[in-house]
Amino acid sequence: MAEDFNPEQKRYLEGFASGIAAARLTGGLALGQGGGGGAPAEPTGPDAIHIRAQDATVKAGGKLCDQEKWKRAENPFEGHNRLISEAATGSAPKPEDNFRWRYHGLFWVAPAQNSYMCRLRIPNGILQHWQFAGIADLADAHGGGYSHVTTRANLQVREIAPEHGQPFLDGLIDLGLTARGAGADNIRNVTGSPVAGIDAQELLDTRPLAKSWHNWILNDRSLFGLPRKFNVAFDGGGVMPVLEETNDIGFQAVRVLEGANVEAGVWMRLVLGGISGHRDLARDTGVVLRPAECNRVADAILRVFIQNGDRTNRNKSRMKYVLDAWGFDKYLAAVEEVLGRKLDRVDPAHIAPRGRMDRFAHVGVHRQVQAGLNWIGVILPVGKMTSDQMRALAKIAAECGDGAIRMTVWQNFLFSGVPDAKVAEVEARVAALGLTTEASSIRAGLVACTGSRGCKFAASDTKGHALVIADYIEANLKELDVPVNVHLTGCHHSCAQHYIGDIGLIGAKVVVSEEGDTVEGYDIVVGGGFGDSPKIGTEIWKAVKAEDCPGRIEALLRAYLKGRESQAESFQAFTGRTGPDSLRSLAEDQPVLKAAA
Repeated sequence: MAEDFNPEQKRYLEGFASGIAAARLTGGLALGQGGGGGAPAEPTGPDAIHIRAQDATVKAGGKLCDQEKWKRAENPFEGHNRLISEAATGSAPKPEDNFRWRYHGLFWVAPAQNSYMCRLRIPNGILQHWQFAGIADLADAHGGGYSHVTTRANLQVREIAPEHGQPFLDGLIDLGLTARGAGADNIRNVTGSPVAGIDAQELLDTRPLAKSWHNWILNDRSLFGLPRKFNVAFDGGGVMPVLEETNDIGFQAVRVLEGANVEAGVWMRLVLGGISGHRDLARDTGVVLRPAECNRVADAILRVFIQNGDRTNRNKSRMKYVLDAWGFDKYLAAVEEVLGRKLDRVDPAHIAPRGRMDRFAHVGVHRQVQAGLNWIGVILPVGKMTSDQMRALAKIAAECGDGAIRMTVWQNFLFSGVPDAKVAEVEARVAALGLTTEASSIRAGLVACTGSRGCKFAASDTKGHALVIADYIEANLKELDVPVNVHLTGCHHSCAQHYIGDIGLIGAKVVVSEEGDTVEGYDIVVGGGFGDSPKIGTEIWKAVKAEDCPGRIEALLRAYLKGRESQAESFQAFTGRTGPDSLRSLAEDQPVLKAAA
């Protein structure tokens, strides 16, 4: 048909098509910047707040990053039916469609795997046994027959072929679940205390708050398409930390004492700006609010971020960087303007100290507040379960507990509501599946991201190396008598939050020849912490070959066991007292490293 047009007509049509494309990418800005196009119409609808922010960026001379252009060219939700039809052919998505699919929870992970990974949304990390078993069936029908527990108390299923993506999502809906907004520039899975409602120490049950915020997000499209991803967590003040200090927004249950400028009782303290991969933890704002206010305050915080977050540089687009540029007072003033009222603030002197935290509370048998009942933490090998294991575990939950499966941020899960008389049976049935409710000091705190086997960004096989490290330490350092957290992450995204581990490893390519040949390895940091001792770790070694990492960790732990003042001195306290240079020297003086030198 093109042969029917003369050259002049062809040039006209090409120019017209180019103009339409430019208008789509800029939301009408290109048409309004010429002479005669007129000013673009004021945006309306749920995406208006984002479009105005993009327009302001361009007007100020900024250049939108590719992801912002992709959102403007075709909203990921409006492109859903096209994505389905193209995936049904079995073809891999284009980069912009890989980004759009993430709004629906599907991540194309090539070249690590030529398939999708699906990440779910599970508020507070709690599933019913029939949902857990149903996910196992979906993993068999559409994926690789296994799942991983994530560091957001979530589940992800891998090896989903393109044509199976939508059937998998449909299956989640049948289970009363969703993956909507689980990836890309959206609010990720809402975390809450894993032992909410069953912990005698807790001040507040986080389950209603997490579920309410989860539903608030899903039912407001203006909260999708942020400048970058966003994390929110609710801590109930119990024995098991939820790592809210690593979230953009953390709500912490606290008891306000008599004499404060607000009524005494249980309030939620607001902390902001956590992003451990960028070496920052959330900081106390001084603000307290009633639990029922959390949704509206979180919504206002997000709207300030939507309007002012960086849409040009993905490395600087998290809320932390707005806080860094503005300061907390200015940001909170903007939040109060959105809310139309002042937020309550309480001096820390009028807040009761937080109760103790138990670093082993996610492992083994623990008494619930309900008489005669227990929760039991099951350790998973770096978060992985086969579908057969999942179905068997779901049956245990139904027959021996209250039917719930509670995921934790430590990549494992808990049975809850287990009567005293059923505890031994649960332990035996778990052991028969090749799993355990007992863990060594090293394995209980072992965390690893997906790694190079399943993520294109990772520089190292984190899950594989984590298991090697655990086996090595258990075999060579039987005298380790306290829990030590070891976190392995494959890249700067820090999905395994390596900076808050006692020992953290971040994937690196290690040059091993003059020709530039490389092998997998890690940079190693020490002294991180969370909960009642939050801290970003300090780097002590760069570019350590993966095969040498178990020996380095053994040397660090031997230096600790030899130099600690008492068993009560934690690894973090020891490293802080010793300092990075002295610690490095002490470790390198251990026989295990001297022999390898």
